[in-house]
Amino acid sequence: MAHYAKVLDGLVVEVRVCESDYFDTLTETTPGNWIQTSYNTYAGEHALGGTPLRKNFAGVGHTYDVGRDAFIPPKEYGSYSLNEDTCQWENSVALPSDDNAENYTWNESTLSYDAV
Repeated sequence: MAHYAKVLDGLVVEVRVCESDYFDTLTETTPGNWIQTSYNTYAGEHALGGTPLRKNFAGVGHTYDVGRDAFIPPKEYGSYSLNEDTCQWENSVALPSDDNAENYTWNESTLSYDAV
């Protein structure tokens, strides 16, 4: 089985799990293109050591960038920038480096991390 994302105007609107020959007989009238995606691909890496496919596993609401041949998740915060290698959104401010790093949350209004 493989995963396929239906892309309409650059936006993923559906993801299906099916055999590749499923599309040979699919009769569908709704617009969009089906593009294969890999459940094991995240940030340009394949979790099982295989070849990564399109930078990230597609999800509904992700975009598909034809030029990069990559699925890109939605931008969580306006201040984040796209990492060209991973096609993930990243913060330019480093997370505090202490033993409680998981106890911080990003504050977009102050562009800093807050302790929680």
